[in-house]
Amino acid sequence: MPTAPMKGRILIAEDEASLRNLIEMGLAANQYEVIATANGREALDIFMADQDNIDVVILDIMMPVLDGFSALEEIRRVSGVPVVMLTALGTSDDVVKGFQMGADDYVVKPFTFREVIARLDAIRRRTQWVKQPASQPHQYRSGGVVLDIENHQVLVNNEDCHVTPIEFNLLRYFMTHPGQVIGKKELFREVWGYEFEGSTNLIEVGVRRLREKVETDPSQPELILTVRGVGYKFQPIPALEAG
Repeated sequence: MPTAPMKGRILIAEDEASLRNLIEMGLAANQYEVIATANGREALDIFMADQDNIDVVILDIMMPVLDGFSALEEIRRVSGVPVVMLTALGTSDDVVKGFQMGADDYVVKPFTFREVIARLDAIRRRTQWVKQPASQPHQYRSGGVVLDIENHQVLVNNEDCHVTPIEFNLLRYFMTHPGQVIGKKELFREVWGYEFEGSTNLIEVGVRRLREKVETDPSQPELILTVRGVGYKFQPIPALEAG
């Protein structure tokens, strides 16, 4: 019987040995290749040495030697690789802080392994969605902002703008749905890749970070408008042009 193809290479940093081993075994059973480390420093050293061959990084926040936030900060200096944070139950501030620093997703402890797989599978779908040949235009323009889907690049006033994978997908969804009011649940489903129930300000944080990168004045946005009580709307300037 042929062996199922590997889904991707995952780097994990988790100091609790039993949890680290559980995640490692579970991912391996789901066709992920795993590199498991006990702290952020070990994970960062491995990533810097072989970053082109790592598809996703999972970082616990509270770790010895180098914590997850510090490791995330260093990774974001050199790479837009998807990063999933592990955070303790009730620490919503940690979730928001990680997202502000460029994390793509999070899993709250205690969690079921099914949650971890759901997050990773959602990341794979997002990545494949970006890479696959599109029947729609490869470029979208609005004002000084250019979204180049084929090259996975954002330009602002002809200068390269560094965005995380989530920020790229968020901008892509906005620019491919001009003038439409988009609710938060829709953004979670279509950008993050799963249904979300409950309350969170992750969407607000993500939109704020994106505005800081693509708006002339983030405090008075012209592109990504807030529709109070509903969600957001992308307003093209002067009109959406596809290249």
